Amino acid sequence: MISFEKYTLSNGLTVILHTDNTSPLLALNLIYKVGSRNEHPERTGLAHLLEHVMFEGTNKIPHYNEALQGVGGENNAYTNTDITNYYLSVPSKYLETALMLEADRMTNLAFIPEKFNIQRDVVIEEFKQRYLTHPFNDISLLLKPLCYKKHPYRWNTIGMDIRHIAETSLDEAKVFYTTYYCPDNAILSLAGNLDIEQSKALIEKYFGNIPKGNIRPSVLPKEPLQKESRWLEVERDVPCDMLIIAFHGSKRSEKDYYPTQLISHLLSNGDSSILQENLTQKKKIFTHMETSLTETFDRGLFIINGIPANGISLQTAEEAVWTELEQLKNKGIKSKQLEKIKNKTLTLWYFSEINIQTKARLLGVFEAMDKAERIQKEEQLYQNVDKDNIKEVSRKLFRKTNSSTIYYKAKN
Repeated sequence: MISFEKYTLSNGLTVILHTDNTSPLLALNLIYKVGSRNEHPERTGLAHLLEHVMFEGTNKIPHYNEALQGVGGENNAYTNTDITNYYLSVPSKYLETALMLEADRMTNLAFIPEKFNIQRDVVIEEFKQRYLTHPFNDISLLLKPLCYKKHPYRWNTIGMDIRHIAETSLDEAKVFYTTYYCPDNAILSLAGNLDIEQSKALIEKYFGNIPKGNIRPSVLPKEPLQKESRWLEVERDVPCDMLIIAFHGSKRSEKDYYPTQLISHLLSNGDSSILQENLTQKKKIFTHMETSLTETFDRGLFIINGIPANGISLQTAEEAVWTELEQLKNKGIKSKQLEKIKNKTLTLWYFSEINIQTKARLLGVFEAMDKAERIQKEEQLYQNVDKDNIKEVSRKLFRKTNSSTIYYKAKN
């Protein structure tokens, strides 16, 4: 169990402290509760672009990376649909340096036209490299708008259209920064070799005087319930066909998430999983199969994808997948299967608790999603899942009217 102390500064900054004296390092995680979901549909990719700009220095400290590396620190960041997360690790004696750097970036970012233009060009090139030039990489650009019609999850974090990034101005980035990068929209979590009282004093010193923002709760378009199956066929210059089927699932914070995650592992985690054993090894309909969850704060997706074997049509492959899903819905699973997959899932969870960087991140993410205290219930929520839950959630998920299917075909 991960123990921690949580409190809030007078300006609204949420602080979470976890002590782990087995490590000589300290992990700092700073989450801003803003992601691609907060963008305007005609200016997508802005949250991710601003993440890049955040490494271009401030008016006070023009070279962020140099300052951090000077004390032996490492850092990175990511943006997703729901949050933007900046994280670093330093030897614990340099906690003050880490806090000073992050507090400075929160309030004092330098918007220099030349540097902004460079980072905008970097993101444009990233869009091209990641989604337009490699086989299969545009699948998410096709799948998300097929699944979502109203909710901002319908575009990728990097943006819906490369033109949105190219047309973003420096002033638009400034407005986004001043709107969302404020203490009352942020969660600071520290894990590692901490002196709690010293940490509190330093956090107050560097963050306590930063003024509150003017954050208002986001009112996002609600995604209508899907009432009919959706289908898309495309041809690409790729070496083989691929089948993709997506289903609307639960929020990461909902009870149904836990059986859904176990179902994903039941279907594709390891050679003895249902899809791997039945469709790749025995029937040889697919050469490769996998499942995944998007794990978003609002309702996410359960995605199945597979590469059919030579001579197997996408239609035949799809029918085979649905046969296995119907079996799961109607017959359920055996107790031994459920116990095995719980053990696998919880082993992954226990492993994550060893790493201070992961603990700092999880505490911040859980707080952004709901509350950090949820982290102490994860094990039990998985343990509580029984065979009836698996069958019930399978029946909710795996309905034709809840499915969006892509036939991703190789050009002849």
